[in-house]
Amino acid sequence: HVQLVESGGGSVQTGGSLKLSCAVSGYLYAQYCMGWFRQSPGNQREGIAAVYTGGGDEHYAGSVKGRFTISHSSDKKNLYLEMNDVKPEDSGTYFCAAGAGRTLYCRGDFHQLYGIDYWGKGTQVTVS
Repeated sequence: HVQLVESGGGSVQTGGSLKLSCAVSGYLYAQYCMGWFRQSPGNQREGIAAVYTGGGDEHYAGSVKGRFTISHSSDKKNLYLEMNDVKPEDSGTYFCAAGAGRTLYCRGDFHQLYGIDYWGKGTQVTVS
C-alpha cells in the first residue's frame, strides 16, 4: 500500500525558515496530485499547497502564497514544502497527502478533497 511519512518539523522563530519533507513508498500512479495541509487546535484541516506531478498545476492558499514553495523530486518519491518568513499563525500539524490523477484539489479548488486518499501522520511546526 501507499505510505507517506513527513519529517522536518520543529520549532522556529518568527521570520525564520523551515523545510518539510514527505517520503512516498509503495506504488501510487504514473501521475498524481500531492499536497500539504495543516491543522491547529480548534480549527479544521486546511489545504495550503498542491502540485500535480504532470506539471503546471502548482497552487497555494492565500495565507501562504509568496512565502511557501511546494516541490517534488524528479522520481516523485519525495514531496517538499519550503517555508520562509514564517509567522506564529503558521504553527500547527502539517500533513502531506496524495491522490491519483489531477484531482480538483490540484486544480486550485482546496474545498474539494475527493480523490485525496493517502495521508501521512503529520509533523509538528511551532513558530514563536
